[in-house]
Amino acid sequence: MSISIYLAGPLFTEAEREWMSRLKGRIEALALEIGVAVEAIWPWELFAEGEIAAMGCNAIDAIFARCKNALDKVDLVVPLLDGPMVDDGTAWEIGYFYCLHADKSRIIGIRTDHRNGGECDGARVNAMIQGCCSRIASSADELLALLRDIFLRLSEKTI
Repeated sequence: MSISIYLAGPLFTEAEREWMSRLKGRIEALALEIGVAVEAIWPWELFAEGEIAAMGCNAIDAIFARCKNALDKVDLVVPLLDGPMVDDGTAWEIGYFYCLHADKSRIIGIRTDHRNGGECDGARVNAMIQGCCSRIASSADELLALLRDIFLRLSEKTI
């Protein structure tokens, strides 16, 4: 059995890209350990180096199309929800994927930011984002524990 995962989140800074790259590596290592085939996709890898810059303003359509096409094909979305507000592109990806499946179990967020990001005490993020997520992990280790359970069920073919 196999599973495909879309890693959503802002990729504008070197720090964001490095963090997401490490997370992808940890997810792939976990899958290998359990013996489950995992394809982890993140938008940064949908383009060759320098491709977006070379497209200039035409990059908008290409970014939208490639990210949407990737979301159309994956089984699970793991969005990074850090910051005072969830990145607007990430919010769109969450909403789009949720509309495709109307299944909260397919979206597991991660928010390592300790600040309150929602409208009331105890809200991790905006209600519309939190309502789409089955769980929101507080650390990469917690996320990997959640994914481990999914991978184990998948390896037993009971998912």
